[in-house]
Amino acid sequence: MTAINPNKPAIASSTVTRDLRELDVNTNNIYESLVIMSKRANQISNNIKEELHQKLSEFASSNDNLEEVFENREQIEISKYYEKLPKPSLVAVQEFLDDKVYYRNPTKEA
Repeated sequence: MTAINPNKPAIASSTVTRDLRELDVNTNNIYESLVIMSKRANQISNNIKEELHQKLSEFASSNDNLEEVFENREQIEISKYYEKLPKPSLVAVQEFLDDKVYYRNPTKEA
């Protein structure tokens, strides 16, 4: 499982009201900031899904019976761990506010 870094700031596990003026400081455009955060959230979500599928594929067998499914504690613990992780959108917003997201706009660079 992915270890949680104690040096990272805690990410809220629920929705937090944000000041819009904080979100467009770097880009000067709230819509551009939202697109950046949504693309980062999609990246995080895809990474988590891929990691989860890799871990759960270890437990897959071609002839599962009902008793084996209910008795697999390791699989249940892995699933519970991933359910408790913060939402990818919350992680993306926090990363954006902490300037940990690299982005560029080719139209502005030209």
